[in-house]
Amino acid sequence: MGPGGIATIIAACALFIIAIALSYVVIRVGRFIDEAKLSLKSLTDETAPLIEEVHTTVTLVNGPLKSINKISKNAEDISEKFTEATNSFMNKNGSAVKIAGALLSAASMSKSRSKKKAE
Repeated sequence: MGPGGIATIIAACALFIIAIALSYVVIRVGRFIDEAKLSLKSLTDETAPLIEEVHTTVTLVNGPLKSINKISKNAEDISEKFTEATNSFMNKNGSAVKIAGALLSAASMSKSRSKKKAE
C-alpha cells in the first residue's frame, strides 16, 4: 500500500466521522423540534380556556358598566334640566333674584357687624 492508499483511508475515516457528526446533529434537531411542537401544543391547550375565561369576565364586567352608563346619562339629563330650569327662572324673575341677593347681602353684613361689636 502506497501513500495514495493511506491518504484514501484517512479521507474515508474523516468522511465517516463527519457523517456521524451530521447524523447526531440531525437527530438532536429533530428531538428539539418534537419538544418545541409538544410545548406549543401544551401552550395552545392551556391558552384557549384562558382566553374563554377572559372573554366571560369582560362580558360580565360590561353588564354593570352599561347600567352605570345609563345611570350617569340619567344624572346628566337631570343636571341639564335643572340648569335649564334655573336659567329660565333667572331670566323670568331677574329683579326678584336681585332683591333676594341684596337682602342676603344685607343680612350677612349685619351679622358680621354684630359679631365685631360682641368682640
